[in-house]
Amino acid sequence: MIKISITTLRRTQLAPVTREIQAALAALPPWDGLLHIHSPHTTGGVTINEQADPDVAADMEKALAKLIPWNDHYAHAEGNSAAHIQTSLVGVSTLVPVRRGKLALGTWQGIYFCEFDGPRSRELWLTPIREAE
Repeated sequence: MIKISITTLRRTQLAPVTREIQAALAALPPWDGLLHIHSPHTTGGVTINEQADPDVAADMEKALAKLIPWNDHYAHAEGNSAAHIQTSLVGVSTLVPVRRGKLALGTWQGIYFCEFDGPRSRELWLTPIREAE
């Protein structure tokens, strides 16, 4: 497993991590298969969406905040229930195809770490799943 560190700057932030993940893969010999990307956090997830236009991430942050408001009389004593709910909706892992050691994403796709309770220092765990030869 490969671990990469992420530092977020806001309470809610879709932080692009495609370059960091690809850089971590560059340290390995070229391979084909899948990359499992996992967030080990209950208030931070991972998703794939358009990264060419940063307004997409901003719109997603805004929509999630509208859908799950921060202060809505939740029972959880820590006061961050909205972050837990948003993480459950987004999810904490994804699989990405890898070809010859490079992420095989669509033209506009990129990988985001989804911070819902920041700012914080976080990790993503990367597990290569190599094709059988």
